Amino acid sequence: MKPLATVLIDTYNHEKYIEQAILSALSQDVPSVDYEIVVVDDGSTDRTPEIVRKFAPRVRLLSKKNGGQASAFNAAIPELRGQVIAFLDGDDWFANGKLAAVMTALEREPTAAAIGHGYYEVHEGSQEARVCAPEQTNFLDLRTAESAREAFRNWCFLLMGALTVRRKILPQVMPIPESLVFCADAPIVIGAMVNGVRVLPEALFYYRHHSENLYSISPKDPAKLLRRHGITEKTFELVEPLLLRLGVAQESVAAGLYPPWVEHSRLGLRTLGGSRWDAFQTEMRAFRAEHWEPSLRYRLFKYLVVGAATFLLPPVRFYNMRDWYWNHKIGHIREHFAKTR
Repeated sequence: MKPLATVLIDTYNHEKYIEQAILSALSQDVPSVDYEIVVVDDGSTDRTPEIVRKFAPRVRLLSKKNGGQASAFNAAIPELRGQVIAFLDGDDWFANGKLAAVMTALEREPTAAAIGHGYYEVHEGSQEARVCAPEQTNFLDLRTAESAREAFRNWCFLLMGALTVRRKILPQVMPIPESLVFCADAPIVIGAMVNGVRVLPEALFYYRHHSENLYSISPKDPAKLLRRHGITEKTFELVEPLLLRLGVAQESVAAGLYPPWVEHSRLGLRTLGGSRWDAFQTEMRAFRAEHWEPSLRYRLFKYLVVGAATFLLPPVRFYNMRDWYWNHKIGHIREHFAKTR
């Protein structure tokens, strides 16, 4: 019989953490015949594969050459037997009762394509666990601009480790572009939100912060900061056409995706620099996210004043000027000369 569910653990050089991840999956309060555990190893050079093999045959190891998280998903997902897939990074771990909670939620709500939930944020140095969870259960979708805003605000509850999806939605987003060496769960999250996600208020996994995490940053390591910014920007660029291909209205894309994209791009352009074209595109996304029926005068203001300024000034100077503009609360001048309605 095919197992009802699969726990998919992706890992790369996690010898310090992988055993805890596997044990947390093994100790779930669900009959072992009802789920399989698969670990996809993305070409680790440490003892990670050796540790995983200790748990055979209960845990199945898929090994591949190093290529990044997207390539690991693309290689592993076709090999899975479950009709429901619960994702977990090899340096995180499930809370007790996680699998039973998400399976029960999917059974109760057959229209939900996926389940998300809260989590415990753990910093390796202190070992303190901070609860990050919604106040109540939410159902997320992208049918309207307002629901798209709410869905993207709740993206944090669809992290790896918090995301369980019905396998049937994955063909909509596969294969995942292999340029996503991390953040490769983003297309899967998009597919889930398009089809509808139930978010539970319980904290059901532990999200570990540590210095070797690919997504971690340090002021002392500008190369890593630049790499993370580049991958995150690439993620936004890939997600936009995916949303449109899956039938999400442009208004919902602008309302949901553009605000976090604009915030991320502005921060990068302000601190890391970039091209004038990048600054122009960022400000036009901000414009489209905020104003769907702007007046002609306001359009002219955005294109002839703001747009022109992005081309005249280097991005760092433009955003310093923009910060000065807002800090001195002189936005009323804009409203006086170019009403938004």
